[in-house]
Amino acid sequence: MGQTITEKIFSEHVGRKVYAGEIVRCNIDMIIGNDITTPISIKAFEESGAEKLANPDGFALVLDHFIPAKDIASANQAKISRDFAYKHNLKNYFDEKDMGIEHALLPEKGLVVPGDVIIGADSHTCTHGALGAFSTGMGSTDLAFGMITGGNWFKVPESIKVVFTGKLQPNVYGKDLILELIRIIGVDGALYQALEFTGDTIANLSMDDRFSLCNMAIEAGAKNGIIAVDDITKAFLADKKLAREPKYHYSDADAKYVRVVEIDVSKLEPVIAYPSLPSNGKPLSKAVSDKIKVDQVFIGSCTNGRLSDLKMAAEILKGKRVARHTRLIVTPATQKIFKEAEKLGYVDIIIDAGGVISNPTCGACLGGYMGILGDGEVAIATTNRNFVGRMGARSSGIYLANSAVAAASATFAAAIAPTLAAVPSGTR
Repeated sequence: MGQTITEKIFSEHVGRKVYAGEIVRCNIDMIIGNDITTPISIKAFEESGAEKLANPDGFALVLDHFIPAKDIASANQAKISRDFAYKHNLKNYFDEKDMGIEHALLPEKGLVVPGDVIIGADSHTCTHGALGAFSTGMGSTDLAFGMITGGNWFKVPESIKVVFTGKLQPNVYGKDLILELIRIIGVDGALYQALEFTGDTIANLSMDDRFSLCNMAIEAGAKNGIIAVDDITKAFLADKKLAREPKYHYSDADAKYVRVVEIDVSKLEPVIAYPSLPSNGKPLSKAVSDKIKVDQVFIGSCTNGRLSDLKMAAEILKGKRVARHTRLIVTPATQKIFKEAEKLGYVDIIIDAGGVISNPTCGACLGGYMGILGDGEVAIATTNRNFVGRMGARSSGIYLANSAVAAASATFAAAIAPTLAAVPSGTR
């Protein structure tokens, strides 16, 4: 019987053919920790009596949520991670000196590789499936078990084949594809299943859009999202010193899928997810007609904080001003992206328009800092979640959108961009 990509990755790691539903013990290629969840893992690691990491080079510690520290509590959280990193002389330790949001930084560094099994104590670890890897979020104690043993137990997930067909309209991106899928299948439509993204639309999709697409697989309840390696993937990896030899896996023609979802995107508008679920998607034209008041626009996060997102924002904002009653916050996902955006003039354009540029951080996305919403405020954000209270006050509201729609909305009198024509043609 044929196998899916996900089944083949586990088979290669286990040393025999495995299929969906099997429970397997599997070595892990990369474990990812951050300043919020890793202190719990470190405590469990030390209480176990372990003295050494099973695979030191396969553990990356990225301080990205509340760094630079926003208060005493976050400073102490970071200190636990820093002390551990220094004690174990971690090779893959990233702090203020080399900042970045973990799910953008590690691909940039070549630390996630096609064919890998990757876990992180962060639900959006599924981002790395864009590189043809099995990558999933797990709990902090699961992370500790991996740190101690080098592996973990997994139930091999069933796969849903998602076939995107058709040419994308201007201003429609990977963010819109995943929001449309979640609108169709719901936030629990892929519980503990793999979302395998295929079709001619994917074949022409940029890596930035692929990362955005896989990043939000968890918002449909999926265990992982994954895209087969192709020439676009290889071009992205070409200038990187990869941590391991890549292994390319492709689903067999007779692979078994629990479900096939086909979506023709040729007439798809940008999708806006209304509060307070990512599945509450509406076409942009509907959002425009609703004349939604916007207090804050946020462009950033592990979903849409890449260079193409900043380029898009700059092209839209050039020569314009952010509306009087609207705040615009832009967060580059890594320092490298920040520096490149500055060199290309994007930073000046955004600041001249009235926007604020923050250091790379997850802060605003999870209501931590650098953009918290007050009572009754409304934001349009390029983040991945719009749950009640996600970005601040429980009475605030979040509309999820792509970076073009978000940037255009910042310039209109406190409203989502009033026409599709107001959003310039796509830049990716």
